[in-house]
Amino acid sequence: MPLAVVTLAAGKGSRMKSELPKVLHRLAGKAMLQHVLDSAARLPEAVQHVVIGHGAEQVKAAITDAGIHWALQSEQKGTGHAVAQAMPAVVADARVLVLYGDVPLISTDTLSRLLEQTHSDANHDGGLALLTVELANPTGYGRIVRDDAGNIQAIVEHKDASAEQRAIREVNTGILAVSARHLNRWLPQLQANNAQGEYYLTDIVAMAVAEGVAVRAIHPQAESEVQGVNDRVQLAQLERVFQQQLAEQLLRDGVELADPARIDIRGQLTCGRDVRIDIGCVFEGDVVLEDGVEIGPYCVIRSSRIGAGTRIDAYSLIEEARSEADCVVGPYARLRPGADLARGAKVGNFVEIKKARIGEGSKVNHLSYIGDAELGRDVNIGAGTITCNYDGVNKFKTLIGDNAFIGSNSALVAPADIGAGATIGAGSVITSKVEDNQLAVARGKQRNIDGWARPQKKK
Repeated sequence: MPLAVVTLAAGKGSRMKSELPKVLHRLAGKAMLQHVLDSAARLPEAVQHVVIGHGAEQVKAAITDAGIHWALQSEQKGTGHAVAQAMPAVVADARVLVLYGDVPLISTDTLSRLLEQTHSDANHDGGLALLTVELANPTGYGRIVRDDAGNIQAIVEHKDASAEQRAIREVNTGILAVSARHLNRWLPQLQANNAQGEYYLTDIVAMAVAEGVAVRAIHPQAESEVQGVNDRVQLAQLERVFQQQLAEQLLRDGVELADPARIDIRGQLTCGRDVRIDIGCVFEGDVVLEDGVEIGPYCVIRSSRIGAGTRIDAYSLIEEARSEADCVVGPYARLRPGADLARGAKVGNFVEIKKARIGEGSKVNHLSYIGDAELGRDVNIGAGTITCNYDGVNKFKTLIGDNAFIGSNSALVAPADIGAGATIGAGSVITSKVEDNQLAVARGKQRNIDGWARPQKKK
């Protein structure tokens, strides 16, 4: 039976106090809605339908997944009305799984177990499966009403519940699975005769009971899976829950974390064996740390690959860069996009590398900028050296051969070609080619003036 996943994402989220649609607010660097879609996408043969309303164009622009069927709910008239907007694009023989764009931590495993509850039923269209949870404080949630035998009879929204019903702790999460045939029959029967004047999807439970359709319920593995986000406080709480889950998985995989509560992963972090990560580090995008990598405190690494045995010292920022094995970076270093470090290269404190290859064993240890450059093996770059790669309009490349020595406070004006074994005297401004093994000195001649009188302040 085909599977149609209908995710409701039309709400404004006024309590977020933001111009951004609620479902686009980020958890672990990714929109909440994208978390939901990713979990659903791992279900076999899932076809995704998303109901949008407030900020519809923003949502469509932000979620670029191919194959999504978008449905517009121009007026927010409740969950039943929202699902009805998606149904014209759902094939008649499908199972329908209803999800919510502001419930970001739902797991694929829980959804699979929920779908299993719709199969075994005498009715050829299967039963109705609900995801419910027991809460210590169920205020605001629809209550699951059961008969004396424990069979589900209805869901009663909090505002419509009696005092006896409000004492029930088992509540509806809103997530359910049912056949499209059942939905297409029940949705037109929904009425808005309730405290909020909305068409509740939950009213289909009573319809199922009246028709003898089995209604089953399962619980998620963790309460956090079904926690929705209505404001920034709740979003921050789920952020910490999710980060703790990621940290615990890293620990199980053998990664050493100085403090599991002080790491943030906003993408995919892949670690080899014996990786060590100190406190306060942030990983964004797709990051790979190979065997034996050590990351010092308060580093930020984005979409980069760090080679085996490399050490990244404190407060370094690495973005779209790559290092081979046994490099040392930092502290306070910045590797910008295109930085490429060969085996054993060293990039020290307050050094910036951009779109440059640092050759095997080469060193850029202090207060330097190397951009649009290619360094050979065992090059030494003195403190304060810069490659002048930009003339205000175009970028030019600097080539430095093996074993070259660049004296401190030098400026290499690109296009520059420094030969193998060449030496650049400290304080030089190099504007022409330096051949292999040459010494180049390009600076003003020193003058020493005897009896120099310093200027005095006028009285």
